Amino acid sequence: MSSIKSTSRRTFGLAVAGVAFALATAGLSHAEDMRTIKIATAAESKPLSWGAIGVEPQGYEPDVLKAINAKLPQYKFEMEGAADIAQETGLATGKYDIATGGYYRAPAREKQFLIPESPIGASLIKIYSRKDSGINEMKDLVGKKIVPVTAGGGIYKFATAWQEKNPDFKIEITASSAGIPYPDRLKEVENGKYDALVLPSNLGEQTVIDQQKLNVKASEPVAINNTFVLIHRSEENKALSADIDKALKELKADGTLAKLSQKWFGEDITTYMK
Repeated sequence: MSSIKSTSRRTFGLAVAGVAFALATAGLSHAEDMRTIKIATAAESKPLSWGAIGVEPQGYEPDVLKAINAKLPQYKFEMEGAADIAQETGLATGKYDIATGGYYRAPAREKQFLIPESPIGASLIKIYSRKDSGINEMKDLVGKKIVPVTAGGGIYKFATAWQEKNPDFKIEITASSAGIPYPDRLKEVENGKYDALVLPSNLGEQTVIDQQKLNVKASEPVAINNTFVLIHRSEENKALSADIDKALKELKADGTLAKLSQKWFGEDITTYMK
């Protein structure tokens, strides 16, 4: 073998090795640059979201989060199901970067968390009561015992605003931070502990009612609200919030949100998204 050929092969080999090293280095650099985002999703709110810790979350919001992540390769989304009280507590302490669970905007949340302008979905607020209760609208709740609602949450805000607009109809709304699952609350309505439960209908209530054959009915919607992603408030997460806002705008515009809502809710909820 001539020295020229030998030198050429060595040079070629070194070049290939150099390219391989460069690609490996680039891949390593990309992996190091990718930020892992811890996300808490609702653990038992089928079809909105469900899946306990250790089980991959399923439902509308997890699918939307996956679609968002596909548009934001600089992040790696890691989701796990968590109870309501654990979600907001974990988000406030920084255990989670993001929480989703059909959340509404509320002054307390806007002060505590970062909230992208674009909604992730929309929910229809309904009243759940026994079939013989005669309760069909908010006015029918006068003198009734209503399941306590989350302090500062969307339902509390809605009920308070409704009361201000309808001062002649006094309803008693109690605020609570107790994270009792919705299926248990529905049972409390059936057994008479409470007369009614006011909740968004996208948390799987009808599935529970049907599966457990509860003597409980849902009213027609008494209000419609957008739902949002909540983000732990920090300087680092300001960019994350802006990125998610942009991705959600694109997903609504390209029809992805409409397709996912049809898949999970059987209707296009984006028509309700303001």
